[in-house]
Amino acid sequence: MNAASVEVDGVGVRFLFDRYRRVVSPTIARLRRHVTETWGLEGVSFSVGPGEGVALIGPSGSGKTTLLRLLAGVLTPDAGRLTVRGQVGSLLSVNAGLLPMLTGRENAELLGVLGGLRREQTRARLDAVRAESRLGDAFDRPVSAYSQGMRARVGFAVAEQLEPRILLLDEVHEALDHEFRNEVERRCEAILSAGGIVVAAGHDHPMLARLCSRALLMRGGKIAADGDFLSVQSEYVLDP
Repeated sequence: MNAASVEVDGVGVRFLFDRYRRVVSPTIARLRRHVTETWGLEGVSFSVGPGEGVALIGPSGSGKTTLLRLLAGVLTPDAGRLTVRGQVGSLLSVNAGLLPMLTGRENAELLGVLGGLRREQTRARLDAVRAESRLGDAFDRPVSAYSQGMRARVGFAVAEQLEPRILLLDEVHEALDHEFRNEVERRCEAILSAGGIVVAAGHDHPMLARLCSRALLMRGGKIAADGDFLSVQSEYVLDP
């Protein structure tokens, strides 16, 4: 099995806004008179190797979520070079990819296909997703009736079925109850022990410290510090 790795070299991500501050595509931007641009990430460079857990810390709007979406393939870089080696599993939002009118089972099937599994593979793993999510009969009820924690359970259980070598988490683990948070931590430890990678963002620093020995401090779409977790956390606390 090839080693998991992440290489980010001078990466930038640009967002375009119309006069009403709505995000628009480059094609639409060419048709509008009043368009402004903002770099959500600019000149970001770092690498992550096998068995490494990296926390993204920093204030809201600093670029943590944009960086995770980039690593997940949701966004593509407008500058620089990005290389991700290894199957990626991500839980970037409690509601990411979930359709409220569908049941947990139907959403799990949809997420599995979107994650790269064939439809028959996804259907064969639905019982495992149901067991992993621990939703019981609620698995066959509409997601519109779910709490945030229940929605996060579905997303994480599907991500597990992708057998990720690289797991990306964006604050959603903070919506989970204590028991399931412990399960997420155990799964992260297993991925790291097997030479995989975990990249997690959030404001629950004690939990991030248990998952990650290294941290990147994000400010204004750039990396302000990169080092061992406690040192970078201290820099963030001293200069919030």
